Amino acid sequence: MKRHLGIFLRGAGMGAADAVPGVSGGTIAFITGIYEELIHTIKRFGPSAWPAWRRGGLAGLAVHLNLAFVVPLLAGIAASLISVAHLVVWLLEDHPLLLNGFFFGLVAASALVVSRHPADWKWWHLLPLVAGLLLAYWLPSLMPLITLLGSQALMLVVGGAIAISALLLPGVSGSFLLLTMGLYGTVMDGIRGFDPGLLGLFGLGCLVGLFVFSRLLSWLLSRHRTATLQLLVGFIVGSLPVLWPWRELLRYQLGPEGQMIPLDYRYLTPGDYAQLTGEAAQLPGVVALMLVGAAIVLLLDRGGRRSAASRSSHGANKEEGSDA
Repeated sequence: MKRHLGIFLRGAGMGAADAVPGVSGGTIAFITGIYEELIHTIKRFGPSAWPAWRRGGLAGLAVHLNLAFVVPLLAGIAASLISVAHLVVWLLEDHPLLLNGFFFGLVAASALVVSRHPADWKWWHLLPLVAGLLLAYWLPSLMPLITLLGSQALMLVVGGAIAISALLLPGVSGSFLLLTMGLYGTVMDGIRGFDPGLLGLFGLGCLVGLFVFSRLLSWLLSRHRTATLQLLVGFIVGSLPVLWPWRELLRYQLGPEGQMIPLDYRYLTPGDYAQLTGEAAQLPGVVALMLVGAAIVLLLDRGGRRSAASRSSHGANKEEGSDA
């Protein structure tokens, strides 16, 4: 029961984070220690489920699909989208500096925690780290190229595959990539108006993206875990500029539906921000929330390491008992 509640709360955090441009649910999954289980579980939703059902029936299928993990996680995401995400959207509109400060501290601390060198770390693991940084920087600017596909149906399928794949990557916001592709308004209108044709095409793309990308990530984590984690750290660090509270929009373009797509920011000091905008920089509050975000990550990491050490000690004691 305690594990289920913990997974539910992690799902709630993922749902709330997806409401903030520049933060993804994958970041929260990564921070809270369920990322690898999430990726490996998504991979199980495929052809391998059929033999599991034939061998063990519904009980065997539930174990194969890890429903004890999936159900509370989805329940947490759904509950957050109904309740907590609305609070986050309100904070984003009325108190953006404070909210960005909190998530900046959260994400910065998570990058520090995850970047600790494991035992098999080698100097060449800097290469995937740099690749992650560059991809996080370039990816949004590449998304407008999707308009070259011409057909809106094909754009919706490809856009759905990209957006859901981004959702699985820490530091990459799927909703922000949809915005840069010029599809955010189209998809939101389709959801509000319940357009089955549009939602079917977008959903097909999401299914394709989940099927392919979860398997790629699962394979990378199984075969090249340290290099893959360094790549993901690069994505996380690359997302930090988007969360810096004091910034000025320098360059943008208008999407096909007239929406503003940010392209470049100038990052300011709190003093310069206050002078430029005429608004309070809210420095004490922002710094306090940065520290709160960082403290949450450090406490979660400490608790996770204690839990892992306890499980390891318990397993060793069981082995000694069986030998005796």
